[in-house]
Amino acid sequence: MNTSYFDHFRRWLRLTKRGGWSYVALMPWFVPLITYLLIGDAYLHTWQTFSGATIFVWLLSTIAFLFHDWAANAIAQRYPELRQTLIRASCTGLAFIMLSGLFLLAYTWFFIRFRPFGSQLTYQTVPSVFTFDLVAIVLLIGIYETSYSLSRWQQYQMNKEKLKKENLRGQLQGLRSQVSPHFLFNSLNSLSSLIAEEPQRAEQFVNQMARVYRYMLQTNRRPNSPVKADRQANTLLPGYLFGVGSAEGEDGDELTVLEAELAFIDSYFHLLKTRHGDGLHLNLQIDDHYRSYRLPPLTLQLLVENAVKHNVILASRPLCIDIMTTERGYLLVRNNLQKKTSRSGPVLLESTQVGLTNIQAKYELLACPAPTIETGPDYFTVTLPLLEKKQATA
Repeated sequence: MNTSYFDHFRRWLRLTKRGGWSYVALMPWFVPLITYLLIGDAYLHTWQTFSGATIFVWLLSTIAFLFHDWAANAIAQRYPELRQTLIRASCTGLAFIMLSGLFLLAYTWFFIRFRPFGSQLTYQTVPSVFTFDLVAIVLLIGIYETSYSLSRWQQYQMNKEKLKKENLRGQLQGLRSQVSPHFLFNSLNSLSSLIAEEPQRAEQFVNQMARVYRYMLQTNRRPNSPVKADRQANTLLPGYLFGVGSAEGEDGDELTVLEAELAFIDSYFHLLKTRHGDGLHLNLQIDDHYRSYRLPPLTLQLLVENAVKHNVILASRPLCIDIMTTERGYLLVRNNLQKKTSRSGPVLLESTQVGLTNIQAKYELLACPAPTIETGPDYFTVTLPLLEKKQATA
């Protein structure tokens, strides 16, 4: 099943459930009162009139409610965010007034013209029917918006918990990759050579390696107050670790600022550059305006790791990784394609796609545009949406 179709179907089910609760909350009191206004005292004379009129008006009200519910659902799908509550409520109110006006015109004309159940309705008493219906509309909008807001808040909380799990899975994947014997062997081998030949560079290498591991480990930490936790536990949150402010931990949205990710990549790339030398280049072109924007943590590490893993890295054929922002507020991560070869020709190492899938899942849970992945003849490019704070917390 198409993912977008499935998402629309799930949203429709939630909206239908909301309409069901509104129907249950409205009809038990609305139907008897509106029936009394339409018929008058004759409504209460006999039980036959009472039951027959109630059933008849209930059927008419149900038909009207279905149209109201359809309109409310269409408006909710057009303006789904919590920050759009005022627009959504205004549009819903306008739609309800128009629909109710049309239905009441037809119903009141029918009761005045044909006098079912001994109706005593007159054109002079019709305004009281419209007034009561207006009060019911206000209450119905309140029920709809309360139900919708609660549903969205619950969905946000569920997505928040899922995002925590996705972040943890991505972080553990990164740790497994970096703590692997292969990585440690290469890093320690590079360090061993530096100790003997360039002690100063060896010290820098150790410092950068410590910063990389500390960032990856502490990304899992979510204290309520970053500064307070730092003072109490003598630890640093990722953003503060590299001397920049981090959005993590401030509102629990599981994101980090781009500035912190770039500082981490600088340390991570230092380790890779020490091992690969002139065979590896990193080009950063970041507009300062977007450095405070946010993205899921360790996203850049996963993309840089993929580029290094699947491409040839030689001084004569350098691998160039570009990280840049676009005018539309996206982050573009691109590397030239130099597929690792075997005797039979160019091949890509077998990839589990876990890293890319993890990144896509995080953006999906944030209800944000999905990253785009393009594999061309010369370049592999991933375009990531950068999130403002209001986008991530809506």
